[in-house]
Amino acid sequence: MTRPLLVIFLTIFVNLVGFGIIVPLLPFYAERFGASGLTIGLLFGVFSLCQLIASPVLGEMSDRYGRRPVLIFSLAGTVVSFVMLAMAQSIAMLFVARIVDGLSGGNISTARAYVADITEPKDRSRAYGIIGAAFGLGFILGPALSGLLVPIGYTAPIWAAAAITAAATLMAVFWLPETVHRAAASTGLPFRAMGAMLRRSNLRRVLVIDFAYWLAFAIFQTTFALFVARRFGFDAAQTGYLFAGFGLLGAVVQGALIRPIVGRLGDKTTFMVGLGCSAFGLFAATLTHSVLPFALAMVPLALGIGFGHPTISTLVSRAARPDEQGRVQGAASAIESLGRTIGPVWGNASLQRFGDAMPYLSAAGFLVVTIILSVGYQVSESEPAR
Repeated sequence: MTRPLLVIFLTIFVNLVGFGIIVPLLPFYAERFGASGLTIGLLFGVFSLCQLIASPVLGEMSDRYGRRPVLIFSLAGTVVSFVMLAMAQSIAMLFVARIVDGLSGGNISTARAYVADITEPKDRSRAYGIIGAAFGLGFILGPALSGLLVPIGYTAPIWAAAAITAAATLMAVFWLPETVHRAAASTGLPFRAMGAMLRRSNLRRVLVIDFAYWLAFAIFQTTFALFVARRFGFDAAQTGYLFAGFGLLGAVVQGALIRPIVGRLGDKTTFMVGLGCSAFGLFAATLTHSVLPFALAMVPLALGIGFGHPTISTLVSRAARPDEQGRVQGAASAIESLGRTIGPVWGNASLQRFGDAMPYLSAAGFLVVTIILSVGYQVSESEPAR
């Protein structure tokens, strides 16, 4: 692993530890303020809605001014949002904290563009697999820390997340080198540039695939805590430990298995296999009513996510030219944010209205749609501008 890739791995890992602390905790924390299922969905959704607005701008800025300053800004904004979350005294303050985090949250798309800058197209699945392993490891340690600290109080894990993300910010400040690539100044606003991207057939197709994939994943991720609470009576600590086990399997897949599998099957086929595994796991989870069968259903889901996360990132990056990686990753992040805005609202509202099986059934359905969309997609190194 090269030094820049190692540093971006460590930066994302530490940041995702902080994020992993929050995800299983937020529904329980919000319920202390009287939040309903729909309100919890909106808390997740407003973060992604703000990312939708901010990500194209941050992606454009990273092309023009460099990845490093944008990544540092994004991480610092996350620290501020966690401090606000820990100090909140009302649901309104929870929403403000999530809005601040969303508006500054371009760290993942910027990290993806950074990886594209320092790797050749043929090596990107492996590189994104390494970054995916940082996601997985963050979702092991983060939820586990949440489970360990929540007996102290609900704000203890949040303060820990703030401290850990501050450490990631300092790592980026002192250790992360800038890439040598700079793009020429854009001739239009980022959202206008995104409109131009959507007129490019191959890029439009992969962005639609990207949207459907992250919509399904957001439904699963943001309803997980309430699903296991209703089905199995889990509290915040038990949810954190279960989430950690789920992250462990995903990290193993993305860190160790993705390279040989992509080498044999290719990015697109590996992605589609992942979609099938995830859809099966989600459907199987709806049929379970005890912990062991549910844990077994999580195995194909974790495998599917391990296959899907790095390969969808690779498919997006290979549809972009070298001088527009930040712009395209910003557009992809905005598209993903739209999925992560709709997914939590639908997932939590449908769980409250139709029962705990509905979110996972609908997520599996969206993954089947994604498989259908992926069948005709043609993978390319990059698509020329039109």
